[in-house]
Amino acid sequence: MLCSVAFAQKKNANYQLHIKRVQSPIKIDGLLDESDWLNADSTQQFYMVLPMDTSYANLKTIVRTAYDDNNFYISAVCYTPTPGYMVESLKRDFSFLKNDNFIFFMDPFDARTDGFTFGANAVGAQWDGIMFEGSKVDLSWDNKWYSVVKNYPDKWVFEAAIPFKSIRYKKGIKEWGINFSRNDLKTTEKSAWAPVPRQFPTAALAYTGTLVWDEAPPVATHNISLIPYALGGITKDFEHNKDAVWRKEIGGDVKIGLTSSLNLDLTVNPDFSQVDVDQQVINLNRYELFFPEKRQFFLENGDLFANFGYADIRPFFSRRVGLNAPIRGGARLTGKIDKNWRVGVMDIQTGQSSADNLAGQNFGVVTLQRRVFSRSNIGIMFVNKDATGSAPVEGSKGSAYNRNIGLEYNLASSNNQWTGKFLGLKSFSPGLKGHDYVQAANLQYLSKYWTIALQQQYVGRNYNAESGYVPRKGYNKLAPILQHNFLPKSGIILSHGPQISGTYFFDESYKPTDNETILSYLITFRNRATLTVSALDDYVKLLQPFDPTNTRKDSLPVGFKNHWNTIDIQYASKPQSVFTYLVEAARGGYYDNGTKNTLIGQIGYRFQPYVNLLVNASYNDLHLPAPYGRNKFWLIGPRADVTFTNTLYFTTFVQYNDQARNMNINSRLQWRYKPASDLFIVYGDNSIPSPFTIKNRQLTIKWTYWCNI
Repeated sequence: MLCSVAFAQKKNANYQLHIKRVQSPIKIDGLLDESDWLNADSTQQFYMVLPMDTSYANLKTIVRTAYDDNNFYISAVCYTPTPGYMVESLKRDFSFLKNDNFIFFMDPFDARTDGFTFGANAVGAQWDGIMFEGSKVDLSWDNKWYSVVKNYPDKWVFEAAIPFKSIRYKKGIKEWGINFSRNDLKTTEKSAWAPVPRQFPTAALAYTGTLVWDEAPPVATHNISLIPYALGGITKDFEHNKDAVWRKEIGGDVKIGLTSSLNLDLTVNPDFSQVDVDQQVINLNRYELFFPEKRQFFLENGDLFANFGYADIRPFFSRRVGLNAPIRGGARLTGKIDKNWRVGVMDIQTGQSSADNLAGQNFGVVTLQRRVFSRSNIGIMFVNKDATGSAPVEGSKGSAYNRNIGLEYNLASSNNQWTGKFLGLKSFSPGLKGHDYVQAANLQYLSKYWTIALQQQYVGRNYNAESGYVPRKGYNKLAPILQHNFLPKSGIILSHGPQISGTYFFDESYKPTDNETILSYLITFRNRATLTVSALDDYVKLLQPFDPTNTRKDSLPVGFKNHWNTIDIQYASKPQSVFTYLVEAARGGYYDNGTKNTLIGQIGYRFQPYVNLLVNASYNDLHLPAPYGRNKFWLIGPRADVTFTNTLYFTTFVQYNDQARNMNINSRLQWRYKPASDLFIVYGDNSIPSPFTIKNRQLTIKWTYWCNI
């Protein structure tokens, strides 16, 4: 069965849109009055995806495409039953579910595995990202393109020009995969040109139609981009009474299109500082937290490196690079050789860090991916980390070398119902032998009515990925899930059903350590509000000492065992209101026969389209025996996004973390004065809330410019 599914033809091959070369210039103004638009081939009626996927969409959407020597053009006329719109703000890369929007998904190789996405919400905020694993989108990726949205009483119009230099495609291919998606909050309707089953996102490349070119798309020549930056800033450490430190840096990146589908990134004296800080959390976990990569250098085709393995087994994690030592330079070659082959090669050199007693390091990564069957692929990866220059001094952090080699098979059936991964990894480090490998697998079946999945992992106690993210070692893991959906044809409920899932950890001898079983009932209302009720059963056996408050108090000993139950209820309001909220409450046991009560809330209000206010809050109340006693942890994070235009944004948020005894303020003004070119002014400080004491402050001004040659 799996073989026949894997070799099946493209599901929506008969949905075709023809694209023709323009005869005269097109002006991106949202008016669509050029003769080429009037004569262009257009889409027929869209299909409804939600609330039901068995009929045509109620809302009319007309899409046209065209091209010239330099740009791919697209227009969409989005008709609405009543005047007005529902959006968060004018900020780019908006939340899909909280905005009226039009988005399209482009698969230039028609491989149904990776591609690009562009679009806008109803007031012109742009959306762009790279696609991977068939339907996932990384919105951190930015590139140069141009768009305008105009609003009318009965419709809104999107018009865009995407330079061929901004996307990757193969010379001579005249059929691209493509689909168009429309989300309308007022009617709660989500639709697509080529039909997509309701259990999948409209981004699912397995269900794209075909864009048919009247001749092979032009090949971008001299595709070189220079991206210099200049940065100035000042930091003052009040906590340790240090003098102010000034930063004055210049550097930049170069992007070279070796072919229309292969890109070489070079960087000199890169600035890898983030102008956006990580969202803080209350950490009651025994293992390291994961924060996503946001730095531009790592983003294009980043899935080749970042998504090898599993979320908790990554042989390469780019945020390890430059974490404690300055990066001197780096190079990345990424892209597609043809429809079936993708390649990624990266080399980065860091300097020494005397403050962290860390020798200079060279990071080298090679990954190769081969498409097999319909949408599956086989990937290999080699990661090498070497101390450079002289050998590390006595007591230096990090080993002289660390190497990882891995092989994985990613299963994706033609209709996307079957997905899975089979993974093997081996590490090489001085003094570590035996139990130094990883073996993992998962398989999932997803239909309208059923979700069935099982994941299995083994990570040896000596497996070592110094350039990766592997928060836990020396375990076996099983994680099953079973869910059934009921789909009423009418009434206020769109779907509902039970779900049972579990995460079961064992040591290397298959003796149980951590076990968690969750029984839930999930309800999605027709207005897109959601309600989830869950019962959790937890068992823990500690493999290392652990302070259950994570406040550096005495630790529970190795071998400590405990068992408890928890009830959790969560409700999220309908997203089409200007006032939105989420509430979650949990009550149950905790370590050392204690109890834990948790309240989580989110309140949002938007003054369309310019201001979006949001407050996140969580409260944890731990009741434990001596020496821990009662511990109350608040995490409060108000945030204000002010978008004066779709190129000028001001964001301020505060994060008060009771557990870390820290209050962080981050204010950022971003002016996108040209496509992909920005001026940032960022102010931040950290303080101890009670008694109020400033720990540090910083002010940074950063300028970037994207120049195509």
